[in-house]
Amino acid sequence: MAENGKNCDQRRVAMNKEQYNGNFTDPSSMNEKKKRDREERQNIVLWRQPLITLQYFSLETLEILKEWTSKLWHRQNIVVSCLLLLAVLIATYYVEGAHQQYVQRIEKQFLLYAYWIGLGILSSVGLGTGLHTFLLYLGPHIASVTLAAYECNSVNFPEPPYPDQIICPDEEGIEGSVSLWSIISKVRIEACMWGVGTAIGELPPYFMARAARLSGAEPDDEEYQEFEEMLEHAEAAQDFASRAKLAVQNLVQKVGFFGILACASIPNPLFDLAGITCGHFLVPFWTFFGATLIGKAIIKMHIQKIFVIITFSKHIVEQMVAFIGAVPGIGPSLQKPFQEYLEAQRQKLHHRREMGTPQGENWLSWMFEKLVVAMVCYFILSIINSMAQSYAKRIQQRFNAEEKTK
Repeated sequence: MAENGKNCDQRRVAMNKEQYNGNFTDPSSMNEKKKRDREERQNIVLWRQPLITLQYFSLETLEILKEWTSKLWHRQNIVVSCLLLLAVLIATYYVEGAHQQYVQRIEKQFLLYAYWIGLGILSSVGLGTGLHTFLLYLGPHIASVTLAAYECNSVNFPEPPYPDQIICPDEEGIEGSVSLWSIISKVRIEACMWGVGTAIGELPPYFMARAARLSGAEPDDEEYQEFEEMLEHAEAAQDFASRAKLAVQNLVQKVGFFGILACASIPNPLFDLAGITCGHFLVPFWTFFGATLIGKAIIKMHIQKIFVIITFSKHIVEQMVAFIGAVPGIGPSLQKPFQEYLEAQRQKLHHRREMGTPQGENWLSWMFEKLVVAMVCYFILSIINSMAQSYAKRIQQRFNAEEKTK
């Protein structure tokens, strides 16, 4: 890897001396122009230039559709094979027979896996600002299972309606029979599939950096350009963020598999840099993806699961509600909605909604629902802004190419 890094530095110095009709351009002026272009693109957002943003978003969508159509057209054999396989699966799904019981079981498991893997991909793939699906979906699911397990004294929830809805089993559980390990086992599939999705979402930065390194072309990605600038000014880095990025880059570059595993096994907002580093230094795919998969889907997920389960265990929740009630002045008024919410959840678990469950919607659940809607809407807006800025970058690149030919 060190040899690759030295070659990379030499190539980067050569690329900085870009030619314009036989004349070399000053690298500082190039950097200034890139900075101005980047600032101009960052102003293209819905709350500043709504019409231009929507126009560029639509044009970028058409460009992406044309690119994918062209790629599929040049891979007709693969497309035909996929269509034939899809036709066989549809026929198997709708034709009556003894196999339908297996089809339904496979369908249920497939949809469950696809749901959580999809949420994991959305969390890490880099679309817009990223959707924090652990906080919005997986974390609340683990918390609900934990609260229900302690209330029901069991994790053998009837299926169906689980996992869509949690109710206590008919047979009474033994007090204290629920353990931390039993709750971990109950949510293991959902958590691991979400972790697999987050690992898959880390692949685009890796492939982008690897392709750029192999082709020698300048990548169409600002994170990769920042990565190269960071390597170029590594010795001058003073601020904490730059030193942290350099630490991640050095760990991955020097330690290899176990460095990637260490970065993937803890909540790490800089892991995109690990993917770019691995791609840039041509780390083998299975070394990168294997370490990422083990770290995110096994180690990190068990750490997060244990944290959520302990936080929402029965005695911790009771202590938290009691602590809220002890706040001087506003404590009792804050404590009441929490108590109502927990009591409503208990009654739902025991199918006693007709026995005095508050008819009005609890403001805690109302606030959480609105928070989820707001975050999803912001995620969609960020995708629109990002795609509009991508089209603006296309325009700038075309303009720069025309300038070179003059």
